[in-house]
Amino acid sequence: MRRSSRLSRRDLLIVFVIALGSFMAGLDGTIVNIALPSIAGAFDASAVAASWVLTAYLIVLVSLLLAASRLGDIAGYKKVFISGFCIFTIGSACCALSPSIELLILSRLLQAAGGATIAALGSVMVITSVPASARGAALGIVAMFTMMGAALGPVAGGYLTSLFSWNAIFFVNIPIGIVAVLLGIKIIPAVHPPSPEGRLDLFGVLLIFLALSTLIGALTSIQDARSVAGFLLLLISAFSWLLFIIHERKSSEPLIDLSIFRNRSFSLQNVCILLLQMVMAGVLVIMPFYLELVRGISTDNAGLIIIALPLGMIVSAPIAGKIADAIGTRRPIIGGFAVSLLSLFLLTRIGAETGLPDIWISLFILGIGTGSAYAPLNSAIMSVVPDKDRSASSGLIKMMTNLGNSLGVAGVMLVATLAAGPKIAEVSAKELPPAALVGAFQVTFFCCMVLLLIGMVLMAGVQSSRVVKGDEVPIGF
Repeated sequence: MRRSSRLSRRDLLIVFVIALGSFMAGLDGTIVNIALPSIAGAFDASAVAASWVLTAYLIVLVSLLLAASRLGDIAGYKKVFISGFCIFTIGSACCALSPSIELLILSRLLQAAGGATIAALGSVMVITSVPASARGAALGIVAMFTMMGAALGPVAGGYLTSLFSWNAIFFVNIPIGIVAVLLGIKIIPAVHPPSPEGRLDLFGVLLIFLALSTLIGALTSIQDARSVAGFLLLLISAFSWLLFIIHERKSSEPLIDLSIFRNRSFSLQNVCILLLQMVMAGVLVIMPFYLELVRGISTDNAGLIIIALPLGMIVSAPIAGKIADAIGTRRPIIGGFAVSLLSLFLLTRIGAETGLPDIWISLFILGIGTGSAYAPLNSAIMSVVPDKDRSASSGLIKMMTNLGNSLGVAGVMLVATLAAGPKIAEVSAKELPPAALVGAFQVTFFCCMVLLLIGMVLMAGVQSSRVVKGDEVPIGF
């Protein structure tokens, strides 16, 4: 008989603590952006200097995800996860109290180190702490909290900065972090680490830091097609990735066992995560340009429209997780991609006079689609790897997600620039005729459709997985 897919009270408490980490990660990913002008003004810093408050955090976060996963394998997931919460909370306090832009950036590095640990171990802790028959639902709840944080970030950041100051956006993390640490110590079960005698591959950490930091730098610079620095950084990143792969294949204790990529389902589903995140990030970064430059909507009102996308994900992610537990992961994922394609088709038809309610509904539908695919994708990826590789896989999912963010932002800006001219990325884009801007946005949304079509084709060749008698096993579709 199949075990119940319902989460017990104890399971819900465990998932809640893990979800708090995801909430903080989602919140911190969006709450800082809106406060950057205030931060620059407070320290009399340039916009470029202030942007490093974001860039430095992203580089360290992405670079340490696999290292954090490996530390969990060695020292134990609970110990490393709670330590990460402590580091993130201390880093948040240091950020709030920073007397200079330089110390703020350094404090963000500390905050990112803790954030990487929280993000990397979230999925694997769900897998090891919750019954197999309810993992899809649990991962859906975690995804919902992530989207709640992302949705509340711009609103909370705007209000906190307006009512108090930029410091408040970091102070808000402290009580959440303290509560999460205390609950985590009491509630999260201690699981015997898979590799208690293992060691951390420090040279591998250095190589992946170099590979990812130069890649993110290249993606930031390459938006200008004439940027020599961007292409140079891209070459350095490619060489660093090559060295990383060679080193990991020879290492006796690698950060990640590269042989898991021989698993076709694992590899294809990670690519699907990347493509899905590229589309979400791309739409979220390009829509403000349309709403503010073409429609003349204020920033705060534009935020109320854009929030439709994460709201759609909040609604669909936990439901899709439960459905995946019952019928397998493949159909919810493909269905989510199909719904997302429908919404993007609607967005390719927007013009200068399209009704704002129609745009809100299109973005909400996109959120429904992406949320329906995202939670089952996480569950599917974690179900096709051996127990010993689950921690690394959890970190890899988060790495692919963050890479998708960077690729999506750089990609849509490059496409829009090529379609409407380089001024679209500047404030002076307001001087461009609306017809040129609308055409660029339509081309951009069409490119997003192509990415999702590729994802659907890839998923067509992947077996479904679902829980049978308490274990996750592949089944036919």
